[in-house]
Amino acid sequence: MSGTKKLVIVESPTKAKTIAKYLGDGYDVLSSVGHIRDLVEPRNLPPELKKGSLGKFSVDVDNDFEPYYVVSDAKKKTVSELKKALSGANELYLATDEDREGEAIAWHLLQVLKPKVPVKRMVFHEITEDAIEAAIQNTRDVDTALVDAQETRRILDRLYGYEISPVLWRKVGPGLSAGRVQSAATRLVVERERERLAFITANYWDLIAQLSPDSETNGFESKLVRLDGKRVAAGRDFDDRGILKGEAVALDEKAAQTLADALRMPSTTITVKTVETKPYTRRPAAPFTTSTLQQEAGRKLRYSARQTMSVAQSLYENGYITYMRTDSSSLSQQAITAARTQAVALYGADAVPDKPRVYASKSKNAQEAHEAIRPSGDTFRTPSELQSTLRGNDFKLYELIWKRTVASQMADAKGSTASITISAGEAPVAEFSASGTIITFRGFMQAYEEGQDEERNATAEPKEAKLPPLKEGQTLTLLEVEAKGHETSPPPRYTEASLVKKLEELGIGRPSTYASIISTIIDRGYITPRGQALVPNWIAFSVIRLLEEYFGDLVQYDFTAGMEDDLDRIAGGTQNRVEWLKSFYFGDDKYRGLRTVIDNLGKLTPRKSTR
Repeated sequence: MSGTKKLVIVESPTKAKTIAKYLGDGYDVLSSVGHIRDLVEPRNLPPELKKGSLGKFSVDVDNDFEPYYVVSDAKKKTVSELKKALSGANELYLATDEDREGEAIAWHLLQVLKPKVPVKRMVFHEITEDAIEAAIQNTRDVDTALVDAQETRRILDRLYGYEISPVLWRKVGPGLSAGRVQSAATRLVVERERERLAFITANYWDLIAQLSPDSETNGFESKLVRLDGKRVAAGRDFDDRGILKGEAVALDEKAAQTLADALRMPSTTITVKTVETKPYTRRPAAPFTTSTLQQEAGRKLRYSARQTMSVAQSLYENGYITYMRTDSSSLSQQAITAARTQAVALYGADAVPDKPRVYASKSKNAQEAHEAIRPSGDTFRTPSELQSTLRGNDFKLYELIWKRTVASQMADAKGSTASITISAGEAPVAEFSASGTIITFRGFMQAYEEGQDEERNATAEPKEAKLPPLKEGQTLTLLEVEAKGHETSPPPRYTEASLVKKLEELGIGRPSTYASIISTIIDRGYITPRGQALVPNWIAFSVIRLLEEYFGDLVQYDFTAGMEDDLDRIAGGTQNRVEWLKSFYFGDDKYRGLRTVIDNLGKLTPRKSTR
């Protein structure tokens, strides 16, 4: 006989505790503590099943890729407690996260618990009283297409890993593993290191002059840009072999010092050649997605991707922010109103534009239709209001999310940028350039400015710098000139932030999986963090070389990204799970087939270091 209470199952004990506060006495809220079952390790299959493909993968590739799931020993007690609670309930609410993983957890709960009471799928993107109440009133069924997509990914990764890893054991070293997305991430890091190893440094010189409208005014800095009409070479004018490309003129030390001495001569005339002033406008960054949160927390807070997601999950489950796994940068009308209201209260009425800002996702493979990551509720709690509640990393990440969200709805920063060209001497004529940006209205910059990754030859945002009033033809006084030597730099190593950015640009993996991808390649010894930089170990070079040579199709970035598109189609119900797995494993017009690749490997020669 069913009971009188409604049973709500979530995947986290913290989430269960927070939701229980809003649901009251008529509900029991329990946690599954993540997945309650998974693909069994083949060695743990019953003896009668240890044959054929099922015995190799725990997936029967010859019978529609049927997976063999088991409840792990660690979860048997949890399942027993859930069954006991269900026996006293009159309804079951599955309130796991609203993404593929959460949908799959809900489906597995149905398969194991076999409820005889009505079942409702309950979803929400923030844990507030209003959101939970709305979710209870707007339930749905389990989305089997989302479950199919998650199951396909799980089976795909099992087949990939279990077919390719044994090749690595035989030919590179024992205990190695090949993951579909991990291999692509490792390859990116290895390719960057190969570029660095092959890089040849080039030397070049330039001049920096301190100039003034008169000898009494503080000087401004200018840089040599042309000599007798030809552009003076900078770092971007040399290729990775240290060879000058294009028409630029490279100065050596002697030429630079000779030119500096000539400029110091009292007879040398220095005049303003051109003055150009133009308006300066800068827009705020979009609200956080999973990917951009990981990148910015890495830049500003020095958090790893794993640490960022752990802290964000805690903030979400305790009701402080919206769901932390999202590809969307859009805000609900409620959130837009809250951000604009708070911006006006803190920074004045002119701090917000006339119309709300709308942001579109830039992700190549936008998956879940969630909001951006933002403070929860229809009125945002300021960091100062939470100083006594949130501590340490939780407070720092909340503050970052709050600042980014409020700033995203604020007005553009405005000002003006002056660009000056200066002519010096006669033969040769040296031209210098100077620029200055004056911010006359800070707008969103009052709340937040986005960080930047280290990149070669990147065009940085202009920094505020004021030039004195100047006009064309005006004579300038040389206060100081310095010849400076430089070396070209190899491409910077990836950091976790820049690797996350690159993976997203290529459409490889999902932002929700980037933290685990990076953690995996570090934990398995392929990559070692050195400060913020990710440095590949020799084993990574060996593994990637072997994968490129014998599994070329499988480690192509477009191929890996294309799989994400296919999984999207399965999630949308437009692609059949079984047919797609057959295509991937056995091959067809689109895929050569993993099985075909393995069968045609022939004899591999073991390799030591290929570095």
